[in-house]
Amino acid sequence: MEDNQTDPCLQFSCPQRSVSAVYVILCVCSAVIVLLTMCGNLFVIISVCHFKQLHTPTNMLILSLAVSDFLVGVFVMPFNLTRLTESCWIFGPSICMFFVLISFFVTSISIYNIALIAVDRYFAISNPFLYIEKVSVSRVCVVVICNWFILLSYNSSLLYFNGNSTGLITCPEQCLIVLHEIWSLVDLVFVFVIPCSVIIIFYLLVFVIAKKHATAIRELNIQTTTQASKNNTDSMKSERKAAKVLSILVAVFLACLFPYFVNTLISNAIETESFQNLVILLYLNSTINPVIYALFYPWFRKCIKIIFTFQIFRTDSALMNVL
Repeated sequence: MEDNQTDPCLQFSCPQRSVSAVYVILCVCSAVIVLLTMCGNLFVIISVCHFKQLHTPTNMLILSLAVSDFLVGVFVMPFNLTRLTESCWIFGPSICMFFVLISFFVTSISIYNIALIAVDRYFAISNPFLYIEKVSVSRVCVVVICNWFILLSYNSSLLYFNGNSTGLITCPEQCLIVLHEIWSLVDLVFVFVIPCSVIIIFYLLVFVIAKKHATAIRELNIQTTTQASKNNTDSMKSERKAAKVLSILVAVFLACLFPYFVNTLISNAIETESFQNLVILLYLNSTINPVIYALFYPWFRKCIKIIFTFQIFRTDSALMNVL
């Protein structure tokens, strides 16, 4: 006789949901979060794409991150938050397969975007002259496209080959995914260990270099006040400020990321109430990122003002000064 305790479909039944004040509040909050995520990241995408001054290698990486966050708001958050409010899956097995694929894909894309930003900041600060000479917008775009293609292929392969072993469990009212032990280890290393190690190592190097720059700035201010030294000082301060803002972005991302993967490492069965809360925390990072841009990037605030005042529809708006 089959053991009912081992059947995932029997572990998660879909309770009857009555319309109550709490249910309405959850639905409204979910809709607000989705709209904030979509609109915030859409503003970043429009700003970087439209204004010529923002066409820099680093901003191309920020654009890639904003696109992945936008996809989270469009394709992942609505399904995940609906599952939270309804306490079950109501979209059927085909949408379940798409949801699992896109959620795995955009999560890995976000992680590798952050890793690329860390590498970019390190080379920009450690060797600015070589960076200007070798790193161009077109080259960064090629790297970004390759990154998206590789991770899409990886996640498609992960789910396809995992499906032949344990795979996707589509209960009548649930959308469950249980990774095979080998694939779970591979995914942990490829999507978490490698990129997070790159992020931590390169940002530690950035902080070391930034500290040396701070010392150099103090010495320049003491020794001379010539125009050349002022330009060098302003340049170093600008790079350090950019590194500081992006380090806040990375710190927030890691704070949202670590609980998710630690729970995954401890338990391979990824469909519990606590796990769902960690998934929501991970996806909320896509909502937080535009807020960070608004708080720390003056160019983003200027772009938002231009968009809301409809100046963006002027024929020369792409050439406007937003820095």
